[in-house]
Amino acid sequence: MTEPADTPADKTSEVSADTPHSPAEAPETPSPPGQPAAAPPFPPPFYPYGLYPGGYPPPYPGYHRSPTAPKNDLGIAALVLAIVALVVFWSVLGGVILGIIAAVLGFVARGRVKRGEADNGGVAVAGIVLGIVAIAVSLSFVAIVMSVFWNQGGGNDYIHCLQRAGSDPVKQQRCADQFREHIQEKFSVTLTPSP
Repeated sequence: MTEPADTPADKTSEVSADTPHSPAEAPETPSPPGQPAAAPPFPPPFYPYGLYPGGYPPPYPGYHRSPTAPKNDLGIAALVLAIVALVVFWSVLGGVILGIIAAVLGFVARGRVKRGEADNGGVAVAGIVLGIVAIAVSLSFVAIVMSVFWNQGGGNDYIHCLQRAGSDPVKQQRCADQFREHIQEKFSVTLTPSP
C-alpha cells in the first residue's frame, strides 16, 4: 500500500524541533563574567516577496546609513562671496566689502564647526583665506591706481602749491583751480567747480 503523505503538522514539528523560530527560543550563549548579558538578536525585517528593496541583500545588524553630505551653509556662503570678491577686485565695493563679509562669515562658520553645529570646516577656512586675499588684492589695486592717478594728475604739484600758499585763501583757490585745469587737460574730463 501507499504510505501516508506527510501532513503539514508533521513538517512543522520537524522544523520546530531543529530550529528556533523566535529570538526568545534561541539558545542563550553565556556572557563572560562581569559583562552584561547579551541581548537576543532581532528578527530580520519582513520584505514582501522575500527580497530586500532594490534587489540587494539586507544590511548587517547594527548597520548605519552612510554619512550625509558635508553641511556648512555659512562656509559655502563665505567661499562664494570670497570668489566673487576676487573676480571684482578692481572695485572697492567688490573687493574690499565683499572680502570683509566673506572673512567674517568664514570665521562664524569655523566657530560653528568647532562647536559641532556644522561640518566641513575646510570650506570655512577657504572662505576666510580667499576673503583676506580679495581684500589685499583690492586694496593693492586701489593703491596702485591712486598712485598712478596722483603722479599723472599732478597731485604732488598741488601739494607743493598749497604749502607755498600758506594760509592765504586766494592763493589756495588758485592752486585748486590750477589742479582742476591740469586734470581736465590730462584726462580729458570736465570737473564741475565747487560752489
